[in-house]
Amino acid sequence: MSLSRRDFMKTAAALGASLAWGGRARASRVRWRERRDLYPEGVASGDPDPKSVILWTRRPFEDGRRHVLSVEVAEDEAFRRVVAQARAPVTAAADWTTRVLVGGLKPARTWWYRFTDADGNGSRVGRTITAPLDSDPRAVNFAFVSCQDVNEGTLNAFRRMIFEDERAARENQLGFVLHLGDFIYEVVQYTDEVKTRYDRTIYDVGRIPDGGKVGRFHYPLTLEGYRTIYKGYLADPDLQDARARWPFVAMWDNHEFSWQGWQSIQQAGGPPRPGQSIKVAANQAWWEYLPSRCRKVSGPSLEKFDAPAVTNVAIEKWDEHGLGDEPNNLAAINSLIGYRSFRYGKHLDLIITDQHSYRSADAFSDPAVGGLGPEFYGMMPEDAAQILDGGRTFNDGKPPAEISFNDAHVPNPRKDAPPQTILGAEQKAWFKERLRKSKATWKIWGNSEGAPDSRSDPQNLPAGLTRESWPKTTYAAMISGDYGTAYRERAEIYDLVRSEGITGFAIVSGDRHSFWAGYASSELPPGKFDPVGLSFVGASLSSAGTMEALEHGFKKDHPLRPLFLVDRPGAAKPDWTYNMLLKHGVRSCLEFAKSFDLKRARSLSNPSLAPHLEFVDLGGHGYATVRLTGDEMRTEFVCIPRPIARSERADGGPLRYRVVHSARLWAAGERPKLGQEVVEGDVGLSI
Repeated sequence: MSLSRRDFMKTAAALGASLAWGGRARASRVRWRERRDLYPEGVASGDPDPKSVILWTRRPFEDGRRHVLSVEVAEDEAFRRVVAQARAPVTAAADWTTRVLVGGLKPARTWWYRFTDADGNGSRVGRTITAPLDSDPRAVNFAFVSCQDVNEGTLNAFRRMIFEDERAARENQLGFVLHLGDFIYEVVQYTDEVKTRYDRTIYDVGRIPDGGKVGRFHYPLTLEGYRTIYKGYLADPDLQDARARWPFVAMWDNHEFSWQGWQSIQQAGGPPRPGQSIKVAANQAWWEYLPSRCRKVSGPSLEKFDAPAVTNVAIEKWDEHGLGDEPNNLAAINSLIGYRSFRYGKHLDLIITDQHSYRSADAFSDPAVGGLGPEFYGMMPEDAAQILDGGRTFNDGKPPAEISFNDAHVPNPRKDAPPQTILGAEQKAWFKERLRKSKATWKIWGNSEGAPDSRSDPQNLPAGLTRESWPKTTYAAMISGDYGTAYRERAEIYDLVRSEGITGFAIVSGDRHSFWAGYASSELPPGKFDPVGLSFVGASLSSAGTMEALEHGFKKDHPLRPLFLVDRPGAAKPDWTYNMLLKHGVRSCLEFAKSFDLKRARSLSNPSLAPHLEFVDLGGHGYATVRLTGDEMRTEFVCIPRPIARSERADGGPLRYRVVHSARLWAAGERPKLGQEVVEGDVGLSI
């Protein structure tokens, strides 16, 4: 046994995967016949490197006994050149799922794989791709996606992605899919209780055993509840086809655990509760259903998660970074370590972070702060948001005792609190070190939460439109709860990029259910706008977005409606001026609402509002692709119509638009420059 193979076996054990090793090719000796019904969730692969990849399936058995499948990996789809074969155990303890780490493979190759039980009943055939060597100069192509709520939507975007990839030249095909979270939504509506939401049909994804309920949403409190949801989601044929075509590189967001939860605190619309056992259950189900190189730290078993025993107790003590010191909390959040880096050829270092397991308390949740300008929909004074974000460190450790808005004065609820962190101290130190050490052309930060500022300029509203005037000294932050208002931590990262002379820095993210393209800058005017990289947000695959909610819930007589929606005479749907508000400002919105003259409206754009934004579509659905070369990053947004019904077309249905954002690699000290081309369709008010 060579040292490399011995180390490989240790890696497999750490991941909780069985081991297969590639060798000389030969024809399959397995009597395989496809029985997809016996493998109801299909097959999948994940986290490829140049010599290995993790394979996955689920094969349930009614007798409850441990069974052993056979997995084969071949150079051809007919399995005439099988290079690896191994045993793949399945047990009820892991909900009949299995993970196999296949090593000894050649880099940058397409491989085919399948599972077979002892009776010859086989899974569908899967396709996967190993990564190129670190020195390989070929272009890197990948897609990034997020937010696939199949309880109230469909995955036409995956069908479109498959259709286009099958017809692309080999050098332009995707190497992997980066899934940035909300693979499931743990809040589930039942079809016998709810028929529709907005214009959407509610689709069945199963009934949660021993769960909780808030309003019309049910949510899991046990492992079996999470497993039920994963199985319901993986019944979707387009999701199964996507997982069978590409290796996925995945990171969870909030809904894989809890809608409003953080660390091991569970919260879904109601009050928070200690949820250490719930966090462990969520981590175990994620590990069981998404093949990855995430480290489970609770035991060496190759077949099951070995969940740590934890108790649901209140967290009463917090460290200086806002991390709960309670032992059960620490055991729960560390039961599965998700952050990791992923090298893919010469041009990509993908650094993936976890935005929920180590973050501090919500800096903007105090209800008293809502009294600052309540008639300004969704807006908070930007200076107040910065005070709340900074906590006790604001103003060099001299935060104000109160926050003011005109004549309103609110005690500063965060005066003695630590500054907001999304990454947590340990993960952030790891992330910064990975950035420093990266030798790839492009350093891509893959995270589940958007980074661009979302702000508006209500100080430019005409007098009398609202009862109270917006202070002339501040912009309005549209609070998103993500890096857009994590000013201090975000600046710490961007300042590192600048001071270390790091080039090719870009962010790809999700969660906002909208498309964004622009720049990574610590400050916006009146501060110093000095971008150090690029920043992109991909739209949701299917989940309802901001504009859909506003179309159904924003009152037509609200004086600020023209800033968000404009009702064009005779049109079936309103125009989405919210996009214009964020990029151009209130004067542009009000002019467009009056004249519908887009050129005239854009001529009134506020140049100081959003120099960091080149594109924003708060109503978009679809996916994004990235192509990296030695001198260019090309990001394409593929936007589809609202996916409320499954398309039966092979291409997944029509497109709304396709827009390409491209940037040449810049030198240290230079500013990146993002160009834009609308390839097809109508982007509306997004630019």
